[in-house]
Amino acid sequence: MCGIVGWIAFRHDLQKERPVLDAMTATMVCRGPDAGGTWVSPRAALGHRRLSVIDLEGGVQPMTVDTPDGPVVLTYSGEAYNFRELRDELRRRGHEFRTSSDTEVVLRGYLEWGEEVADRLLGMFALGIWDGRTERLVLLRDQLGIKPLYVYETEDGVLFGSEAKALLAHPAVEAVVDQDGFREMMGFVKEPGVAVWQGMREVRPGTMLIVDRSGVRERIYWRLEVEEHRDDTEKTVRRVRELLEDSVGRQLVADVPLCLLLSGGLDSSALTALAGRKLAEEGGRVRTFTVDFEQPDAFRADELRGSPDAPFAHAVVDHVGTLHSDIRLDHRALADPEVRRTVIAARDLPFGFGEGDNSLYLLFKAIREHSTVALSGESADETFGGYSWFHHPATQRTPAFPWVAPLVPTRLYRQELTQGVLDLPGYLAQRWSDAVAQVPSLPGEDAQERRMRVFSHVHVTSALGTLLDRKDRMSMAVGLEVRVPICDHRLVQYVFNAPWSMKTFDGREKSLLRAAVRDLLPASVADRPKGHYPLTQELSYVEALQRQVGELLSDDHRAVEFFERGALDRAVRETPEAVERDERDAFERVLDLAVWMDLYRPTIKLS
Repeated sequence: MCGIVGWIAFRHDLQKERPVLDAMTATMVCRGPDAGGTWVSPRAALGHRRLSVIDLEGGVQPMTVDTPDGPVVLTYSGEAYNFRELRDELRRRGHEFRTSSDTEVVLRGYLEWGEEVADRLLGMFALGIWDGRTERLVLLRDQLGIKPLYVYETEDGVLFGSEAKALLAHPAVEAVVDQDGFREMMGFVKEPGVAVWQGMREVRPGTMLIVDRSGVRERIYWRLEVEEHRDDTEKTVRRVRELLEDSVGRQLVADVPLCLLLSGGLDSSALTALAGRKLAEEGGRVRTFTVDFEQPDAFRADELRGSPDAPFAHAVVDHVGTLHSDIRLDHRALADPEVRRTVIAARDLPFGFGEGDNSLYLLFKAIREHSTVALSGESADETFGGYSWFHHPATQRTPAFPWVAPLVPTRLYRQELTQGVLDLPGYLAQRWSDAVAQVPSLPGEDAQERRMRVFSHVHVTSALGTLLDRKDRMSMAVGLEVRVPICDHRLVQYVFNAPWSMKTFDGREKSLLRAAVRDLLPASVADRPKGHYPLTQELSYVEALQRQVGELLSDDHRAVEFFERGALDRAVRETPEAVERDERDAFERVLDLAVWMDLYRPTIKLS
């Protein structure tokens, strides 16, 4: 995995601007700690930071092919999991390869197929190709938006990069967040294509941008499509298994140490079992890591988790025969202001998952000491219907994003801000209407089937992006590549069209996934109810939050202005045992916001 940046200018000589390109590229060092490079011409300047995963010696970037009509140059982040098949096809078409990297396959694929190379790529990627033959830039993002790609249009071209901070390093880009940007930050609904920073946007998942002297045009090359599902349940289960096996097998390819994140839940356990079987066929063993905070006997069930992860994870370890390590995080490290500062710098934004982001960063930091690549189970809940609210009839009928209310501590925000200036409820209602309008329909669908198709589509397009972005930022902050096999767009497309009755045929959540892998798992794991990502239950962590928020209140930090000061002050003075969940979440939000303001010094325009 890598970090990419670029600057295209049609009325400006970029050969004089190498220091600016170097500054933009330097912001991506964490994403690519192994190597860096730049390529500059009068019209185009491309930068790259590399995390070496495949062909450690040969995949240097930006990568160039000189043609009689001009150079074609690629800066690329990600993995094309079908690069071997594409390379074989390109060789049959006369192409010769100097490296064994997937980067060269993508570049030569563009030389062979032009824009249509997008339709052939299977994987996670964000890339920019400067075609010196026609003086145009092609920007491309993978089908589900696993890898980020930001764009900022200038007077005579564009800037692009893997993260907003790369664009903010350019002198033409100001750190401004307007009303819509602030709403986007607060809402936990990631609208495809929207970036928080004024003037900036993301390339939408499954989309290509073509930039030339005439401007910028957009081409959607992939989206979730509706089609009649003709397979019965038995055949559907077999097909899900086939797609999972293929996706996992492809994503085990690496020239560096690889592992799996194992929680003991259905998703991660399924991937571990599939990977273990595949590697065993090749004479290898899979390595796994599990995160937790307390010893299992100190665990207390709550509304988020009914059981500790470790016993279930260990059952999978014994069943599959993995090389396993438990990573137990210290609540004192979670509360360390420097950890929070690093996390916010990686995110470029506040209002994330607070402690969940901090612990994910610390987990990845520990894993990076042993592995460079990890596999994770993102999108299983969105694709297969795993969240509890998928199965609540009242929630199904409510025209709202069901995950927002539990995540946003509205009681502690200033009401004149959220209800007045920002009108967050109205904004989210409009966003829901816009998202529903994008959902394709199948002729003859009954009301319930349509309702659940909307639910599934909205989760894949408006919820999954938040989790993918979180996973990308926290892993890239330590130079760890995280692959997400269940995000294979072929699998997501196939399951999207399966009827809801089939997705719940055993009366539970994620029926198709459970049936597809049950034979590989201990019964206790296959039948385990869904649990949430672990959070510490140490009251001293709450005490640390109270102390740090109290300091912000004493210093009258600007971040406090966005919250009900009296409510925050009362919550800070409560005993840790009495702090409610939304109060704890508000502590996380105000601390994140304060760090973000100190780091980025943003101009906030709310009127």
